[in-house]
Amino acid sequence: MTIRGIGLHSGEQGTVRFHPDDGPVRFRVGRTEFRPLASAVVDTSRCTVLGHLETRLMTVEHLLAALYIRGIWEGLVIEVSGPEVPILDGSAQEWLAALQSFPASVPKPLPLSEAIRIQEDQSLLLGQPAEAFSLNVTILFQHPKIGYQQVRCPPTRLEELAPARTFGFLNEVEVMRAKGLIKGASLDNALVFSEHGFVSMPRMPNEPVWHKALDFLGDLYLAGRPYQGHFAAHRGSHRLHVKLAKLL
Repeated sequence: MTIRGIGLHSGEQGTVRFHPDDGPVRFRVGRTEFRPLASAVVDTSRCTVLGHLETRLMTVEHLLAALYIRGIWEGLVIEVSGPEVPILDGSAQEWLAALQSFPASVPKPLPLSEAIRIQEDQSLLLGQPAEAFSLNVTILFQHPKIGYQQVRCPPTRLEELAPARTFGFLNEVEVMRAKGLIKGASLDNALVFSEHGFVSMPRMPNEPVWHKALDFLGDLYLAGRPYQGHFAAHRGSHRLHVKLAKLL
């Protein structure tokens, strides 16, 4: 199976092919293979970027979230051409569909042995020992259409998060493009907010926090295996998520 699309930040076309293979899930870029692990993260500015030797691969988080939701940790090589995993529709639902034919291979979740707390300014991540995996994500934006939002999993099932799209603000577009970012962004692959409302309409209530939860799952995949515990993220970011994955 081949998936084609544009990169959110690079604006370049890329392709992804899935190949069944023994061993842990890994990326193949050219002749280089590497595992998606927190130790391989080289940048977290607006997306999660993996690096190995001279190779860099941007915006891996939505595909990794789909792998987490599907429970695929082994038996797959992901071949990518281009500098970035395609953004597709800005969510993980197309990746989830593309991975449907691959069997789940979930290692036994490792229980958290102690509580973990990461706090920077108004952002907070928590991990606590628990009998099962659960997730509570909250955000707070000073915008009339966002404000305070929360999602808990359960009762929300992880696969329900998949259609939630990346989001941004119209007044940030020129600044971000001046930094070489979001060259491939459009209303087809992002939920965009104007100063007081929507430029593109949301797919579901509280779509921003659902997408933040999706990003958390993608970055948590970088821990290299599933963990059993209760996780909470308030105003999380890729940088803090990856810091948590490294601690795990």
